[in-house]
Amino acid sequence: MRPRARRGILRSTLRGAVAVAGVGGGGAWYLRSRDAEAYERLAAGTWRGPEPTSQPLVELVRCATLAPNSHNTQPWRFGIGQDAIRILPDIARRTPVVDPDDHHLFCSLGCAVETMAQAAPAIGLVAEIEVADGGDVTLRAAPGPRAPTDMSDAIARRRSTRAPFDPAPLSTAELAALEQAGGSDERVGLIMVTDAPRRASLSELVLAGNSVQLRDRAFVAELKAWIRFSHAQAVAMRDGLFAGASGNPVVPAFIGQRLFDAVFTVAAETDRMAQLLAGSSGFAVFVAEEANAAHWVAAGRAAQRFCLKATALGIRTSWVNQPVEVPVLRPVLASWLGLGDRRPDLVLRFGRGRALPASLRRDLADVIVEMDQ
Repeated sequence: MRPRARRGILRSTLRGAVAVAGVGGGGAWYLRSRDAEAYERLAAGTWRGPEPTSQPLVELVRCATLAPNSHNTQPWRFGIGQDAIRILPDIARRTPVVDPDDHHLFCSLGCAVETMAQAAPAIGLVAEIEVADGGDVTLRAAPGPRAPTDMSDAIARRRSTRAPFDPAPLSTAELAALEQAGGSDERVGLIMVTDAPRRASLSELVLAGNSVQLRDRAFVAELKAWIRFSHAQAVAMRDGLFAGASGNPVVPAFIGQRLFDAVFTVAAETDRMAQLLAGSSGFAVFVAEEANAAHWVAAGRAAQRFCLKATALGIRTSWVNQPVEVPVLRPVLASWLGLGDRRPDLVLRFGRGRALPASLRRDLADVIVEMDQ
């Protein structure tokens, strides 16, 4: 049986299981609809752009929580002082299987602090960012003129979109704007892969990494633990990978848990990933000069600038970090890119595509801590 046909049958089975469970009728349908409406209300309230407020540092933190991060674990905490914010790793939200050295964690912190840097002018602040060698990040803020930009406006619209993109090439001007945004830090190199033969080669590396990960029981178990199968589960947890945000069926959590192993197969996911990769205008690879926490923060900042500029241009982005995450493939990717001993940090695909539901973020009370903690 072809993978696509198998996936269709499995999804039909999943829909049937939902009907058998009684979710599709009567009062249960009302409850499911109410959960969906609650999710949509919460998402709409979450995804707002920078707004002037009497608590500008708290507003910067709110914007920072909208940053991309691995598995939507939101592995950050923020200590707010009189005129400064410390961005701290939340070790309890590590993903030790896919990210054993916390590379993605520190990249996520970089995405968060860059979001604050871009939001600051929109609420009348001038931000200065300090990154210590160990990856400790501090943002110092001072009053300044209110000056929204296309990047600050894009914060509320940016998504990591797990859907096919239009493979049509971007214009020369669009590619130049993306390269300028993502390549503005001399500590981080940006390699754009847009021609068809090189896109195909990089896609093969992504698929190879995808296959390795899907055969790793520990990886699959860690991934499954962060999936939120239903609206109710997503609203209750406000983190993780919501099924609807990746284009997958939204079902009660107990059904999703039971059917995950049947639906999430190597064949089905390889077929899905191949379609996503084929439907992309290009890839962006970010490479820091050094493999340490401070440079991983810098790589995350560069990637977030790229994502925000892409969003401002009406272009969508999605992470395809598999060849970075699989240790045996990382040097292969580095060699293919001609990086020598440098480590590739992040890989994005980009293109124009449809919108998917937004993911959720935790309440600010859960991420703001006392400055001395």
